Amino acid sequence: MTKFISKSTQFPSQFGVLLLASALAVPAFGQAAQTGQPATSPATTDATPLSAPPPAQPSIAPQKEGFWGRVNPWARKKWVKRQTDPINDRLTELDGLNAKNSKDIADVDSRSQAGIHQAQSAADAAAQAAQAADAQAQQASTTAQGAGQHVNSLNSTVQGLDQYKQITEAEVKFRAGSPILSAEAKEDLDKLAAGVDGQHGFILDIESHSPLAGSAGIQSSERLAESVKRYLVTEHNIPVYRMHAVALGNAHSEGDEDSKPIRTSSVHIRLMENSLAAQASTPPQGADASTGVEKP
Repeated sequence: MTKFISKSTQFPSQFGVLLLASALAVPAFGQAAQTGQPATSPATTDATPLSAPPPAQPSIAPQKEGFWGRVNPWARKKWVKRQTDPINDRLTELDGLNAKNSKDIADVDSRSQAGIHQAQSAADAAAQAAQAADAQAQQASTTAQGAGQHVNSLNSTVQGLDQYKQITEAEVKFRAGSPILSAEAKEDLDKLAAGVDGQHGFILDIESHSPLAGSAGIQSSERLAESVKRYLVTEHNIPVYRMHAVALGNAHSEGDEDSKPIRTSSVHIRLMENSLAAQASTPPQGADASTGVEKP
């Protein structure tokens, strides 16, 4: 009876130790499952011999949350919020960067559009300036052509200033070297003066001759030329500047083919007309309108 009672009292004590060991082994097994290490019971640990620990790995221990470590099927809202707050902050930062990039892109686009518009305006202004310059160049070319024609006209005018052609001529003779004009001489001078009435651009080329030699002949021929000029000025109002006289005495004028000696006193008068004046006025009386040559 005593033996049976002792055995029955030992069984509950052994059962209680076994339950306590099991209760301690369950959390250790769960933690070993999380960390990847095999779970050992206290009894087994005590039974196995101690060995050298493995070399330490340079790793960061994962954060544990609650009894179940990182994997917690019964995680609370605060824990979830604590885990997602860094992600939300990063997303907010990325949204801010995206908004800033969009704003920068819009700013660059607006500046680009403004630059393009300004460049287009400058190009349009340059095109208008080029068109205006082209119009001015064409106008300048037209003006230059007109100026060239005017210069050519002036050159023709200048070249024609000293271009004279003979229209008619007259020979006035004097008796015995006397400077008194005869009736026949006056009639010849009247006919010559009638041809230049109202005309412009003409001159009278007067050459006087005398049979006397030397200075006596020159002085005598000068008196004859002065007599002719005086008559034309006083009787026909011919300007003095249109009469060019030379006293040659008994010498022949240049180009005179007659080499015979001078025997009588005479004054040779040639009516010379400028070519420009002939274009602006009618030809002198006794001359042809188309050629200016004296009619027969």
